[in-house]
Amino acid sequence: MPVYLLDETLVFPPPQFAEEDGLLAVGGDLSPERLIQAYRLGIFPWYNEPPILWWSPDPRFVLFPSKLKISKSMKQVVKRGEFEFRFNTAFAEVIHHCRIAGRKDQDGTWITDEVEEAYNTLHRMGIAVSAEAWKYGELAGGLYGIRMGKVFFGESMFTKKTNASKFAFIHYVRQLQSEGVELIDCQIHTAHLESLGAEMIPGQTFRSLLNKLI
Repeated sequence: MPVYLLDETLVFPPPQFAEEDGLLAVGGDLSPERLIQAYRLGIFPWYNEPPILWWSPDPRFVLFPSKLKISKSMKQVVKRGEFEFRFNTAFAEVIHHCRIAGRKDQDGTWITDEVEEAYNTLHRMGIAVSAEAWKYGELAGGLYGIRMGKVFFGESMFTKKTNASKFAFIHYVRQLQSEGVELIDCQIHTAHLESLGAEMIPGQTFRSLLNKLI
C-alpha cells in the first residue's frame, strides 16, 4: 500500500491502510488539533528527524487494566512504599527525562524539540499527563501519555532508580482503573510491558474499542 503524504488539511488516511510495519503517512505538523485527531483514530507520530512519520501498527500492543500483572518482587516494592507516587506534578521534567534517557540498542531519541514542545502544549490543555515516582524529594522515574475518555495512550517512560518507572506505572494503572479507564495503548511491543500484562490485539478490535471508549 502507498504511504500517504499529509498536507495542511487535518485529514488522515484510514489507519487500516498502513504498511505492514505500521507506517501510514508522512508530513503534516504536530499541532494540538492534528495530534488529538490522530490519537482518536489510533495513529501516533514517531520519527527521529523530519519529516514526521505517522504510525498505526496492526496488531496493536495494549494493556487492559484489569489484566495488570505485578511480580512478587514489585509487590514488595509497592508494599514497602519505596517511592512516593505523584500524578501530573512534573510533566515537563518527565518528558525531558524520557528524551535524554539512554536506551539499549537505540541511538538518539524520537522526542525532538518539536515533540517536547507539542506534548507540553497538550499538557497545558489537560490532555497529556504524567505519572511519577519520587524518592527523597527527587524525581526517580515516571511516564507520560495522552488521556482521552476511557483510554490512556502511553508514550514513553524513564527510570533513574531501579523499579521507579514500574512503580509509577503500576500505581497509575490502578488509578486509571478506578477512574473507569478500560484500555491502555502501549503502541509497540516491549518485553518490559509484556511482563506487566500487555498483549497484542487485532487492529480492527483496537479501533472498535477506541470508537466505544473515547
